[in-house]
Amino acid sequence: MNEISHVPVMPKEALELLRLPQGGVAVDGTLGLGGHAFLMAQALGPHGHLIGIDRDSASLGLAQKKLASLILKIDLLKGSFSTLDKFLAGLKVSAVDGILLDLGISSFQLDDGQRGFAFSHDGPLDMRMDIEAQGMSAADLVNTLKQAELEKIISEYGEERFARRIAEAIVMQRSRAKITTTKGLADIILRALPKGYTRGRIHPATRAFQALRIAVNEELEALSLGLEVCFRALKKGGRLCVISFHSLEDRLVKNKFKSLGFEQEGVILTKRPLVASDEECKENPRARSAKMRGIEKA
Repeated sequence: MNEISHVPVMPKEALELLRLPQGGVAVDGTLGLGGHAFLMAQALGPHGHLIGIDRDSASLGLAQKKLASLILKIDLLKGSFSTLDKFLAGLKVSAVDGILLDLGISSFQLDDGQRGFAFSHDGPLDMRMDIEAQGMSAADLVNTLKQAELEKIISEYGEERFARRIAEAIVMQRSRAKITTTKGLADIILRALPKGYTRGRIHPATRAFQALRIAVNEELEALSLGLEVCFRALKKGGRLCVISFHSLEDRLVKNKFKSLGFEQEGVILTKRPLVASDEECKENPRARSAKMRGIEKA
């Protein structure tokens, strides 16, 4: 659970796609532990300006330590990239040369059982990226939403074909006792699925957990808005690079880039998404599902 163990996905491809100028201004809108940001800062050089944004205070603290040795202007801000325009106004920055969004969840967050993102570590069913926020947790959702609403979330955000069975099982269990832990929810999901059912290399509860995390953090809504906000923040010739990890995100990025190309003179840099090399996937299995897309402001 520290910055040393964190390996940024597709770092070489990201830097090539961003093409950051020496002395420029760049934004890492999903700072995480600062792996990509460190490389972006090196590309900008000592006269550059790096802006890092993250919803997680713990991530910001770890990233700050990682970036402490760098000699350039650095601003680290707590919040969502979907409000980048407000952050830039506060910093008196009119436009930027490059923006990176890595939409994956940090391994250190997954490994922290108290955050409730994963069933591999039993803990409270939370899943909020910003644990200081007052928003609903995953436990709130599974214990209060109607069965039809749960089914819709699990089906649409998790692309889980047994969403109805899972939603029924959740509602039945919570009528007996509140569902409060990650292990408790995972066990309910496993019992709801057909015997012998698997999802290939992933745990059978993965998609339902993913769906709840997306719903709790309103990730797709933030992404849709954030892509437009980020594109508007670019200088002419500036570039936006997005790394996604599942089909819903990639589809949204693809379609939003298309509309930006038609409506706002964006030039799509990746007709097909870039993917990690076989070598990187062997060294960093997390990279297997990564897809990278880029757009330039003409």
